[in-house]
Amino acid sequence: MKHIKYLLAFLVKENELPVLSFFYVYDAEGRDWKMCGICGMTWHDEILVKQMADQLEHRGPDQQGMYCAEGISLAHRRLSIIDLSENGRQPMANEDGTLWLVFSGEIYNFQELRQELEQKGHRFVSRSDSEVVIHAHEEYGLDAVQRLRGMFAYALYDTKEQRLVLVRDRLGIKPLYYAQCGDNLIFASEIKAILQYAGVKRQVNYQALYDYLGFEFVPAPKTMFSGIHKLPASHLLIHENKQVRQEQYWDLSFVVEKRPSFTEAVTRLQEHLDYAVKSHLQADVPLGVFLSGGLDSSCIVALMRRHVSGPLKTFTIGYEDASYSELDYADIVARHFQTDHQILYLDSLNADYVEKTLYYLDEPMTDLSVVPLYLLCKQAKEQVTVCLSGEGGDEIFAGYDRFKASRIDSYFRMIPAVLRKNLLGSIVQRLPDQPQKKGAINMLKRFVEGSELPTDGEHLRWQYFLNYGLEERLFQDSFRAAVECDPFRQLRWYAARCNAMDQVNREIYLDMRFMMADSVLMKVDRMSMASALEIRVPLLDHVLVEYLAGLPGDWKLNKLTTKHIFRAALEDLLPREIVYRGKQGYSLPVKHLLRGQLKDYMVERLHDSSLIRECMRVDAIDTLIEEHCSMRQNHNHVLWALLNVAIWHDRFFS
Repeated sequence: MKHIKYLLAFLVKENELPVLSFFYVYDAEGRDWKMCGICGMTWHDEILVKQMADQLEHRGPDQQGMYCAEGISLAHRRLSIIDLSENGRQPMANEDGTLWLVFSGEIYNFQELRQELEQKGHRFVSRSDSEVVIHAHEEYGLDAVQRLRGMFAYALYDTKEQRLVLVRDRLGIKPLYYAQCGDNLIFASEIKAILQYAGVKRQVNYQALYDYLGFEFVPAPKTMFSGIHKLPASHLLIHENKQVRQEQYWDLSFVVEKRPSFTEAVTRLQEHLDYAVKSHLQADVPLGVFLSGGLDSSCIVALMRRHVSGPLKTFTIGYEDASYSELDYADIVARHFQTDHQILYLDSLNADYVEKTLYYLDEPMTDLSVVPLYLLCKQAKEQVTVCLSGEGGDEIFAGYDRFKASRIDSYFRMIPAVLRKNLLGSIVQRLPDQPQKKGAINMLKRFVEGSELPTDGEHLRWQYFLNYGLEERLFQDSFRAAVECDPFRQLRWYAARCNAMDQVNREIYLDMRFMMADSVLMKVDRMSMASALEIRVPLLDHVLVEYLAGLPGDWKLNKLTTKHIFRAALEDLLPREIVYRGKQGYSLPVKHLLRGQLKDYMVERLHDSSLIRECMRVDAIDTLIEEHCSMRQNHNHVLWALLNVAIWHDRFFS
């Protein structure tokens, strides 16, 4: 087993980005490499589209292609995963040059689709999954997306109709951003590429800032930049005749005609899991897997080992503080399946590294595992081109602690409100923060804080880190007047569209449709692409997701046992101590860093930030810092969020 120790203070290099010209590079075997970065606009501008593509260089570092004609400019950055030949390069056209495509992602059922299309008379010139998308649109029009099984974001331009279609996959695994510029449209895989156009003004979206400070991410369709939008997951955007319209082509439905028995459901789930992992192994390049030691990643390792007989590389993160580390569990899995296991130890954090990850994120998103994930991707990229990861498992199987908190809260609320809030709430609020990650006191405090928030926040109340009192202390009056201080307004919108009949499935829907794409999946895409590494998430195969939606919520959260049916499906596949362990995660110990190594840096950045001074009360921030550093309270979520805002604003606006 290999142990690689990183001292973060020595990892950060200069923030200079190389300028890449048009070229095409082959390795010793004559192969080319393809990664996923797309951009373009509905007018002809070769200089601008190249500048935009240069900003996406990290997503495809070795080749750039573009297509420009009247009314359209398209560009693509490439690193080959499937079809390591020049035939797979993009932009890609059909036979008569009437359809042009730039594509990001992978289509896992492309071989079956190719056979189907060949039988209908279509002729292919490459083994690329991207070419399948073009012919599918020729055959089925906009309904082609219904036949795609994978992760993707793409743009397709029809020269005859002068119509540009933007498409994002069902669950939002791959990102796509756009801005309307009068009658025109500009789009890209990342915001920084759109910002190359002077016609898009850099202005802070204050409503997005408000939402971010509570949820720690910016919910779609907003971004932190006014005028730049996310294309929501499972949506098409059509630009035609100078008009823009959006269509939702898929949603998660919980209605089924006939449900199987629990035993039958477990067997069928095992089949779905095996197919999902096997299909995600399609590649002409080396693959690895991120192994945290949790149930999701351990399942993927086990199923990969079923289909990979040779060496299998696994990567994990460890900390000196055992309450933040899962190394023992990862070691059990690695030894059981005889993987080449490598550990990345994180002992310190240089502030420059936070700034670097924020550059790649484009907008603040303060998931505490962002920096560790970026470092893990850097390490993995030295040896593999593709890694599988367990993202999505906590959403589809109800694995987060917030699902348990919601169930406990139904009993907690039987206590009269006057006792619950004035007595118990007051006592718990005065308990000091404990140094470990979770622990009984820390979890009790967090539970009571979430329970006191409005119930229309559903289970996501426990993933929201503001409250009315904190808002009143923290926000300037002018900022409060400029935004709608209703954090759960979008949750009510999503809840009204959910057809689940039980509470757990309704909460799963909210997690997947409101939160997952713009938090967990955005983090995974950006940190992996920054390292020129592709991460695949087989647990979010949409056929698997749809199957699980047809099962009762109690089969996922059984009393207070999370992932109940998932554990049952893995009993004969994984060691028992893995199947029945609780959730931990590999978040960075930020609360300790803000009390020590990063304290002075935090104070300086928050005091110097013009945006923080404009929107927040600095004296209130100083009080939060004092309470946090004295361990009277844990304000790490709010302080970390504010610090990231200050860094982001300075990076993109100064």
